Amino acid sequence: MRLTPLILALALGGCVNLAPDYQRPAAPVAEQWPGSNASAASSTTQVDIAWQTLFVDSRLRDTVAQALANNRDLRVAALNVEYQRAQYRIQRAALFPALSASADGTRQRALSNGSTTVSSQYSVGLGISSYEVDLFGRLGNLKDAALEQYLSLEQTRRSTQLSLVAEVASAWMTLAADQQLLKLANDTYASQQKTYALVQQSHGLGGESGVSLAQARSTVESARADAANYQGQVEQDRNALELLVGQRLDDSLLPGQNPLDSTLLVSVPAGLPSTLLQRRPDVLAAEHTLKAANADIGAARAAFFPSVTLTASGGSASSALSGLFKGGSGAWSFAPSVNLPIFNAGSNRASLDAAKVTRDIDVASYEKALQTAFSEVADALSVRAHINERLDAQRNLTEATRTSYTLSLALYKQGSDSFLDVLDAQRSLYSAQQSLISLQLAEQVNRVTLYKALGGGWQG
Repeated sequence: MRLTPLILALALGGCVNLAPDYQRPAAPVAEQWPGSNASAASSTTQVDIAWQTLFVDSRLRDTVAQALANNRDLRVAALNVEYQRAQYRIQRAALFPALSASADGTRQRALSNGSTTVSSQYSVGLGISSYEVDLFGRLGNLKDAALEQYLSLEQTRRSTQLSLVAEVASAWMTLAADQQLLKLANDTYASQQKTYALVQQSHGLGGESGVSLAQARSTVESARADAANYQGQVEQDRNALELLVGQRLDDSLLPGQNPLDSTLLVSVPAGLPSTLLQRRPDVLAAEHTLKAANADIGAARAAFFPSVTLTASGGSASSALSGLFKGGSGAWSFAPSVNLPIFNAGSNRASLDAAKVTRDIDVASYEKALQTAFSEVADALSVRAHINERLDAQRNLTEATRTSYTLSLALYKQGSDSFLDVLDAQRSLYSAQQSLISLQLAEQVNRVTLYKALGGGWQG
């Protein structure tokens, strides 16, 4: 029966959970997004798609894959998850008694009544030390809180990954747009050089004034400045993209100068409720943090009740090493300890109040996360509802200004139009082409933004 104290210690592990019952706060947002059907006008796809499917350009997919493998922020987020997982395992281990083996030997020489005696004492045993019996759920709630913190960080890692995918895609497409703007600036510079040469020739023959020649020269220098500016912007775009990727990008992964069409259109099916935003990683992270705060209230309440600590051991003891495992050498000890809080100057009450306030803060943070998610989706849908019409209008405007410039240049060469009309038409065409490229970029980025706002897709 030498193991009776150990069995008794293990049997006293039942507990009462004092944490309040968790109830998910009501979502403080509308049930449907405004204009949620507006995005279904053109090609549609399910919102539950992976990022590899979202991007149709293989160079963009490979760039995103490299970023997921090398980005340092994402790496830190993953390591934080591993750290919190270890913290949870540590907290969970406190629920169980720590069993340890011990072996001791003592020989002592003493002088008594003028004679010298030598005594020996040997012992071996198994025991537990300072094991808290979780009668009121303090350790269990601390374990639950650690688990929820771990799950929260896991969702934070997912949110970081989703944001990284969106940022890399946006940076890659921004680089593509600026490359197109650079090509446009170079083409415009070359065209205006030809126009300047034509005006210069006409001026030498007395057909154009010095004012027209100076204006033609100013447009050439302006185009050259634009080309230099876009060259620098393209270099900065590449630096920003490589910072996100975490390494030097091979030229084969850089976007070409073709029109932007790298992303599928993400649409929101009709009737999809806004409450599904509760599956977004950042919203889930906020909810797990709220659950952790709820468990902390239970741990704070348990501090008002008595705590029981057990120390027990069982084994064998003998004055001779040879008799250590013989019959009759059994030894055991059992030392329970009860601690009853009587007066602590309000420390326990303050701890409970702090836990409740923390829970209320986390409720507000959770609601704010939902409102932010709803606003992001609504904004993206609002842009989606009108951007196709804007693109169509801008394309028509660009064609009209191109026709106007072509006619003005032809009339000028025939002597039927002034150079100022040619110059004005040329500037209008250049501005319209720039606006079209910028609007095409905005349309592509809006697709990525909508995908991110929806939490990377889900099954409706």
